[in-house]
Amino acid sequence: MRLDIISIFPEYFAPLDVSLIGKARERGTLDVRVHQLRDWAHDVHKTVDDTPYGGGPGMVMKPEVWGEAIDAVIGDGTPRMIVPTPSGRPFTQELAQELAEEPWLLFACGRYEGIDSRVVAEYATRLRVDEVGIGDYVLAGGEVAVLVMVEAIGRLLPGVLGNAQSAVDDSFAPGSMRNLVEGPVYTKPPVWRGHEVPAVLLSGHHGKIARWRRDEALRRTVANRPELAAALDVDALDKHDRKLLEELSFRVGPEDVAN
Repeated sequence: MRLDIISIFPEYFAPLDVSLIGKARERGTLDVRVHQLRDWAHDVHKTVDDTPYGGGPGMVMKPEVWGEAIDAVIGDGTPRMIVPTPSGRPFTQELAQELAEEPWLLFACGRYEGIDSRVVAEYATRLRVDEVGIGDYVLAGGEVAVLVMVEAIGRLLPGVLGNAQSAVDDSFAPGSMRNLVEGPVYTKPPVWRGHEVPAVLLSGHHGKIARWRRDEALRRTVANRPELAAALDVDALDKHDRKLLEELSFRVGPEDVAN
């Protein structure tokens, strides 16, 4: 997969040289190219922003600079373009998996009050353009959001994770655990500072372990993400699931009520 990132802070992406993503780059699984937006600004100050039409605080990134940068980076190609913005569609595990199937992604990192909206309008006529947000909060720029997205997408590529099953078992991954967050995890030693690993995990009984993990995932989802628990497919819940949710005083469906 090829990833192009345009930003006024290319140094922000040094973390992409380490850990799993760094190894994927070394192996050639990920071809990451980071570009300095100011290289396409032609005045002496390398200006990339100006005051907003209509007034108001802050500055807006100039369309002509972005246009030259994107044209130069993509040439005659057609990457899928991602513009991080808190006003965009939510970035989810499902979207990460969708983007992981793309051969080429282009990330446009806005700053200040954002990129002139004509840039998205222009490139949407030629490319698939998605405005994407990683949460209901505002960052100083798109760089942090791109780091989040690249890691979430990159770890889904074949060969990036040492154990492919890890991605299958992720929170929010499609399958029987969809819409459930992961439950607690443990490793050696079996007792640490008086805290014992749950006996079922030491039992070697795979069926009981799977049931315990699902139960704990349900408990944690109800406690921490009740909106996800409320969206569970009622028909996909087994008798044990229903009993546990009843014990937690949580009703799934349009009348769901949590403690």
